[in-house]
Amino acid sequence: MIIHVVSSGETLWQIANRYAVSMNSIIKTNELADPNQLVVGQALVIPKPGTVHTVKYGETLWSIAQQYGVTIQSIIQASQLTNPNLIYPGTSLFIPPITHTVQSGEMLWQIASRYGTTVQAIINENDIKDPNVIYPGLVLTIPRGKPTIEVNAYTYQTSDAAVQSLNEIGHLLTYFAPFAYLIAEDGSLSPVKDEAMIPAALSQHAVPMMSVTNFTSTHAGSNVAHTILSTPEIREKILTNILQVMDSKGYKGLNIDFENVLPADRELYNQFVQLAVDRLHPKGYFVSTALAPKVGATQAGLLYEAHDYEAHGRIADFVVLMTYEWGYRLGPPQAISPIDQMRRVVEYAISVMPANKIFLGFQIYARDWKIPHVKGQEAETFSPQEAIRRAIKYGATIQYDTTAQSPFFRYVDEKGQGHEVWFEDARSAQAKFNMVKDYNLRGVSYWALGYPYPQNWALLKDNFNIKKLI
Repeated sequence: MIIHVVSSGETLWQIANRYAVSMNSIIKTNELADPNQLVVGQALVIPKPGTVHTVKYGETLWSIAQQYGVTIQSIIQASQLTNPNLIYPGTSLFIPPITHTVQSGEMLWQIASRYGTTVQAIINENDIKDPNVIYPGLVLTIPRGKPTIEVNAYTYQTSDAAVQSLNEIGHLLTYFAPFAYLIAEDGSLSPVKDEAMIPAALSQHAVPMMSVTNFTSTHAGSNVAHTILSTPEIREKILTNILQVMDSKGYKGLNIDFENVLPADRELYNQFVQLAVDRLHPKGYFVSTALAPKVGATQAGLLYEAHDYEAHGRIADFVVLMTYEWGYRLGPPQAISPIDQMRRVVEYAISVMPANKIFLGFQIYARDWKIPHVKGQEAETFSPQEAIRRAIKYGATIQYDTTAQSPFFRYVDEKGQGHEVWFEDARSAQAKFNMVKDYNLRGVSYWALGYPYPQNWALLKDNFNIKKLI
């Protein structure tokens, strides 16, 4: 797929003609509310076979062409390079697809074998309705190999909304985690209305993952965590209650999200994770944890000190890095998930644990701050689709922070109040997917379902094969 950024005066008709695709396919992929209303700086996913390659240091057009099995000239034409001698690290090139013209007597299995792919992959890539009916002269797009990753998504939606989300994108999930069973100081669990969610997840072959936490939107949970972690009887009671829920409801694994744990309780937290593994593994259940975004072992702060990356990476089956919330709803406006900060977290994580245990946290919402920012004033949170709608409504130009790899814009509302919006688009999604590939991470974990972001799902499918465990 191609990512196109709208320029001043461009129309959807012009963009569709430029890439030789239908307007309707662009409308559908991006779920454009009004195809006649585009905003300058808006990123569109163009559903055209091929892939985007970001030039790395030392690469040449010749080496890139060799890597993808295409000609230099085809890359020049597809990428519309005016000076092919001037490519540099960071340049995005569009790599055209490999195509095959069916010859008389050829079968799909023969074509698949020739190119080292599968019949099903060719069927999916070309939307073939009847694989027994292919004919000489038919031009097939041959899918390139894609890395296989696991994908998790949390949700705090209502039951009906969560089921709807699963019906829409559950085929792209490996795990599904309703958030969350709240642990009380006595070891009891506050229930989640997940009775309809779990069957919906299973119907999409997404593994239901039970999420437990110690905090609420109004309470940090530090004292609750201390009581739990320092009392052996309560720890055992919690795990007994967790197992009862998992056994009765059909969860296959556990995600422990203890936040704001007191620094002095760091080793007790590690012991609790080990105890969970010791209790759950014999029953065939996995154990994962969610970790605050640290950039070093000695990072100070209540969020970070008790989260021991090395220990969790060693003990748990996998971890979710909560690489979001730099742009906090009560803080000043900034990118919510700046790629430069995310990279620092990932590089620290892979220095102390295996990359194949790491999920990159991926937030899928936008924030709108009033400016100038007043301390304690809360930003509004909504979907990337709503961000685009507001940019159109107020005639804003979308800008792109290349350091954070995040789009933003400013506008003034009807009351004369200034606003600054940071959100996610196709470019920021692709930057995160590139990071997963660059570091060979286990996968991505979305926080959280319920915010429409069609470009993300289109690009996720285009970049990766999604592993299914059930």
